[in-house]
Amino acid sequence: MNTKMQPQLMPKRQAGFTLIEIMVVVVIMGILAGLVGVAVFGNVDKTRVEATKSDLRTLAQALDLYRLDNNRYPSTDQGLDALINRPDNAKVWPEDGYLKKKELPLDQWDNPFNYISESSRSYELYSFGADGVEGGESFDADIFASDL
Repeated sequence: MNTKMQPQLMPKRQAGFTLIEIMVVVVIMGILAGLVGVAVFGNVDKTRVEATKSDLRTLAQALDLYRLDNNRYPSTDQGLDALINRPDNAKVWPEDGYLKKKELPLDQWDNPFNYISESSRSYELYSFGADGVEGGESFDADIFASDL
């Protein structure tokens, strides 16, 4: 009789990670997320200021075009709305107005831009900055189109 001996099966070691290995990876990921978060969120205010400056430049260009067409800037009463809705005293008016969008933009903190024109030849256009009130320092400082 030919009997074969069957080899004994050895239990295999299961592949995987230990709890310690997983905890080390989680801690490392947490540290990296913290570093990236500080870098990203530290630039948010700076980015908002730059975007607001860009919006002020766009509005200033639209106001200059309005003046070229009408020999004057919109009055304080007409405000920036004169760039999207034709005022009664406008001599020339582009079919789509002076802004691509049919609504006035807000600054990056969702506040309206401020516009004052005490004469037909000058104006002041500005944002109150992050704090939304006059004055302030750093990111809370007022941002004037005339300073750009």
